[in-house]
Amino acid sequence: MYKLILLAALLACAAAAPRSGDEAQIIKFDIQADTDGSFSHTHETSDGSIFSEQGVGSQYSKGFFAWVSPEGVPVQVSYVADENGYQPQSDLLPTPPPIPDHILRSIQYIQQHPTPEELADREVRARQL
Repeated sequence: MYKLILLAALLACAAAAPRSGDEAQIIKFDIQADTDGSFSHTHETSDGSIFSEQGVGSQYSKGFFAWVSPEGVPVQVSYVADENGYQPQSDLLPTPPPIPDHILRSIQYIQQHPTPEELADREVRARQL
């Protein structure tokens, strides 16, 4: 009986193990680097994943990466990385909701009607110039 259970467990493990044919293969791999620090590289796999980047080392880079999600949705993210940091862009990245109109009107009112302290500050700064 124990041998039958052990055999069934081994067969279940073998069936659940990943197969080598399921792995994505690299179909494009291109790297270029120059002595001035500029570079570019592109990687593409058989499952449709892509990564491409170009730039100047430690200063600037831009690129994109793309793949197909498990749900079948194509995903693409483009980015720039420079003195302003990493700046990704994609339709799938979350974005803040728009500012409500009543808040925008309140901000405009506050800017048009400064407090006495703000008016005094403006006068002091104007004299300093």
